[in-house]
Order: sequence, then C-alpha cells, then structure tokens
Amino acid sequence: MTLGLALRLGRVSNLPTVWTNMLAAIVLVGGNAVDDRTLLIAIALSLFYIGGMFLNDAFDAEIDARERPERPIPSGEITQKTVFLWGFTMLFVGIGLLAWSGLARPGGTGIWPALSGIGLAGAIVLYNRHHKANPSSPLIMGLCRVFVYLSAGLSFVAALPTPLIAGAGLLLAYLIGLTYVAKQENLGRVENLWPLLFLGAPVVFGIWQSLDQFALWPFSGVFALWVVVALYFVKRRGPGDIPRAVVSLIAGMCLLDAVLIAYMGETTLAAVAGLGFLLTLFFQKFISGT
Repeated sequence: MTLGLALRLGRVSNLPTVWTNMLAAIVLVGGNAVDDRTLLIAIALSLFYIGGMFLNDAFDAEIDARERPERPIPSGEITQKTVFLWGFTMLFVGIGLLAWSGLARPGGTGIWPALSGIGLAGAIVLYNRHHKANPSSPLIMGLCRVFVYLSAGLSFVAALPTPLIAGAGLLLAYLIGLTYVAKQENLGRVENLWPLLFLGAPVVFGIWQSLDQFALWPFSGVFALWVVVALYFVKRRGPGDIPRAVVSLIAGMCLLDAVLIAYMGETTLAAVAGLGFLLTLFFQKFISGT
C-alpha cells in the first residue's frame, strides 16, 4: 500500500478535528493539555479515526462500485480484504494504547479509557456496517465522536464532570445534523431540512454564553457564521454544493471545540483549536474530506 493510497483511504484531511475533539475533552474535564499522556491519546484516537475510514470503504465496496467507482477498492488499487485487515488492526491498536494510558502510565485512571475505546470501536463498526438506508445512522455517527470525547476525558478523570457531558451532547447534536447532510451527498440535494435544526443547538449555546463571557464572542461568532455559510450551500443546492457543505461542517467541528474550550476560560487553547479548523480546510484541498 502506497502512502498516497493510505491517505486517501484514511481521509486524513479531517484528522485535526479529532485532535481538537481531544483537546476540548481534556479542557472540559480540567486536565492538563500538555500532559505526557496527550500525545499517546492523540495517536490512539487518530488510529480509531483512520481505521474507521478504512472500514467505511471496505464495507461500502459494493455500493462504491456503482456510485464511486474511482474509490480505491472498486478501481482495483487495493483489495477489500486488505482494507478490512488494516482497519480492524488500527482499532485494536487504538484500544491497546488507551489501555496502556489508563493502566500503565503514571496518573492513569484504570480500565476506563480502554472501555471507552471498546465503545468507540463498536460504534465505528456499527456505523460502517449499517449506515446505508439506516435512519439512525446520524445518531450512531454522533456517538462515535461522543466516544472520542469520553475516551480523552476518561484518560484524565474517572468520573466525568458536567461540562464534558454537556459538551458531548452539543457535539452529538452537531454530528447528527452534519451526518444527515452527508447521507444526501450522492443525491446532490437534501430532501428534508428539519434534521439540520440539530446544528443550531451548539450555535445557540455559544451565542447565549457569549452574553456573559465577552472573550467567547470571537469564537462563537466565527462558529455561527461558518454554520450559516455551510447551510447556504445546502439551501442553494447547486452542483457540488452538498459535498462542499459536508466538508465545511466537518471542519466546523474544530470551531465548536474552540467555543467549548473558550467557555472554560482557556482562550489560548481555543485559538489552537481554531488553527485546527484552518489546518483541516488546508488539508481538504489535497485530500477529499467526504
């Protein structure tokens, strides 16, 4: 397998969104973002993401043969069996790294990170196996990102505090709306607009909290504006507008993370999450983020 092929299968342009998810979770539980566990957790969660993307292609090989024949498996660049092997291997290694973080590293929280990693792997496989024509697939995809929050948070604390639970709920709402748009990508249109209301929950939260926290305005304002821009593409529905909305909303996860981090008073780290947003947009120019 060539590096270029692996990057395409893994849709690595969206990896910064995983890293900012992790950063937000650490801040929401009151952890230290520069702790020596952070790099280990980042590697583990990156493997979950890339492995999940590999499995997405592997499970969708027959559908891609009809709808996306340019994808690596139907085009003959790699076999479905090989992609399955790589995908599941990355999930298992990710669980192992979380177990090491919780059980073997100083300050570890025990078995909790590994258990959350098992939940994350299960949600990834469930989504990839049943997301086509499954009305609950947006919820399952949202749970994948919720487990990213939980896995990072549980690597620092054994009892999850209210800010992380609330933040995970807002992320879940955002992912439900995003995934609903992504499910319509091959249709080139969105047939029902009401699920997009889920995208409004974190926007309303950011604006509402900004009324009391002036430092939150730059982050909540940019986030709200970006969601409006993405929804404009959904409303316009011109050629390529739905995929454009999808990749825009994916990058917007970093902005949501920035809002949550700024809400906790960590504006410098919120700016780092903002850089993750710019990095995602930059990478998407070279590797498809859909």
